[in-house]
Amino acid sequence: MSRIAGCFAQLAEQGRKAVVPYIVVGDPGLEVTVDVMHQLVDSGADIIELGVPFSDPMSEGPVIQLAHERALANGANLRDALDTVRAFRETNQHTPVLLMGYANPVEHMGYAKFADAAQAAGLDALLTVDIPPEEVEQVNAELQRVGMNNIFLVAPTTPDDRLQRIVDQASGFVYYVSLKGVTGAGHLDIDNVADHVSRIRARTSLPVAVGFGIKDAESAAAVASVSDGVVVGSALIRAMAQAIDDGADHAAAGKRAAELLAEIRRGVDSVAS
Repeated sequence: MSRIAGCFAQLAEQGRKAVVPYIVVGDPGLEVTVDVMHQLVDSGADIIELGVPFSDPMSEGPVIQLAHERALANGANLRDALDTVRAFRETNQHTPVLLMGYANPVEHMGYAKFADAAQAAGLDALLTVDIPPEEVEQVNAELQRVGMNNIFLVAPTTPDDRLQRIVDQASGFVYYVSLKGVTGAGHLDIDNVADHVSRIRARTSLPVAVGFGIKDAESAAAVASVSDGVVVGSALIRAMAQAIDDGADHAAAGKRAAELLAEIRRGVDSVAS
């Protein structure tokens, strides 16, 4: 059983839902990313999602786009992301970690080389925003060879036939994007989220985590009530950026994000499965 599958199975036994924070490697500084990961785990993270800095993060809203710009300015790249996972694994062997990014850096490294490097670093899964299920066979073969999960996004506009194709290729969990558009945008319609999560569950036994639009304990609790987990990114990155603007150093900015995640954890834990 993979770390991700084991995590969701343990949470289900406990009647709890997953909390999955997203941060970008190298934002606000590469030297603090590992420490921020540990702080997020201490604040209740079940799975860590690391954004790989990219020059054209087309699926992201302004908050995360700026995080990618800052990370690139700090020199962070895919190899740094893998080194970050490796460093995290020196003291944490149980928390699943996935990389979220775009195809170009992985393709440039080569699927087989990436899979070997990711396995050696202790990575659990990959989510590539711009590799469609129709073109995923090659990368999936390499990920499966080293026992890694491939996480897919499902949007509100995904038709049934494409949804089935996605869940047939996916492993670990399915990431449902609760809003149309980019990260950090819009207003959550929980009834609509519930309908789409049910539509996904009718086609797969994989857990369904929901992201986009989660910003506080209240929104996290609402989403957790209709899903297996919540993914929060823009709110954490915004908290760190605001801390920097307020004169905080990188370490203090990471603490600000961890404090917000602790509130989100409490909101999620207020919901019984």
